[in-house]
Amino acid sequence: MSKESRMRASVNQKLTEMGERERLKELLRAKLTECGWKDQMKAHCKEVIKEKGLDHVTVEDLVVDITPKGRALVPDSVKKELLQRIRAFLAQHAT
Repeated sequence: MSKESRMRASVNQKLTEMGERERLKELLRAKLTECGWKDQMKAHCKEVIKEKGLDHVTVEDLVVDITPKGRALVPDSVKKELLQRIRAFLAQHAT
């Protein structure tokens, strides 16, 4: 395992153990709903299903199709706020 992978795993473990991961997920959900991301993704899902036909789309296919657009549509302000909160958490709980 690379140094980066170990660091990522350590950060993830600390966020999970302290309950911060769940708080960040709730914040992310709220921010994405607030900025209209959820509605945009719902509309995109409907478009993909309409194009391919309901009988020709699986959940897995849908996830593969919409993931790149979903990531691209997350506002930079939301990404920055989450990153800032993670950094603050890590600074506060550094070992």
